[in-house]
Amino acid sequence: MALAGCATAPPTSTVTRWAPERIASEKFESHAAFDPKTGDLYFVRSGADFRGWRILQSRCEPNGWSTPMDASFAGDGVEADPWFTPDGRSLWFISTRSTDGQRRKDLDIWRVDREADGRWGQPQRLPAPINSAGQEWFPRLANDGWLYFGSDRPGGHGKTDIWRAHEDANGQWQVENAGPALNGPGNDYEALPLPDGQTMVLMADDGLYESHLTSTGWSAREKLPNEINANGSEIGALVSPSGRTLMFSRDLKDNSSGEFFVWHRQGQEDWPPTCPARR
Repeated sequence: MALAGCATAPPTSTVTRWAPERIASEKFESHAAFDPKTGDLYFVRSGADFRGWRILQSRCEPNGWSTPMDASFAGDGVEADPWFTPDGRSLWFISTRSTDGQRRKDLDIWRVDREADGRWGQPQRLPAPINSAGQEWFPRLANDGWLYFGSDRPGGHGKTDIWRAHEDANGQWQVENAGPALNGPGNDYEALPLPDGQTMVLMADDGLYESHLTSTGWSAREKLPNEINANGSEIGALVSPSGRTLMFSRDLKDNSSGEFFVWHRQGQEDWPPTCPARR
């Protein structure tokens, strides 16, 4: 995998379970996001059957991560897939929350911006054609301005595809399919552009893949090693700011729950952040 610009993984790469007290539970934890401004951890917790998603927030306190609570912007539907812009000014997520007095059944992409006092403002639902009558998943902005997301809207290469959108000079969003290199005949839900602008991590029906940007576009995706894809349930990829470490979730498939795992691909680094911080 080409995290941090390397072509092959060194033999010292390791995958470890990340299960801090009060974060790990008998339920399913996934889709972690660390607030660049506060260091708070946002993540999704659902039932062990991966239903009833909610975005929770935990603070790093002297005795470790605090008991997770609903995020301050929580709505009345299921909500998932939080992601921060690198400057920490905005958080993107998906939700079925009510709009215009109607409880929605389809997952749409939302964004909430931070106000001057540091609090989160009023979440805004993204307009069509980003949101459709179908389901949208895992909104992630690349550093070139393209917004990547999953959707089961018509016109894809499979059941659910990776799509991308950009805002034109008139403030209108233009949406296109991300193409056959990233999409197969089945379900492709999640695309994570890495900070190097050259690498993409993708989640499909059977686990995590990667693709690289070439002069002609994204390369055909390749599946990540077995140390990552232990059983094909791996989801919710997040990369460290250095690009050296990958975090994801896995269904343990042993009548327990979904848990976080970390791939220290290029040596150990203090990420996810130690809590409480080392002195």
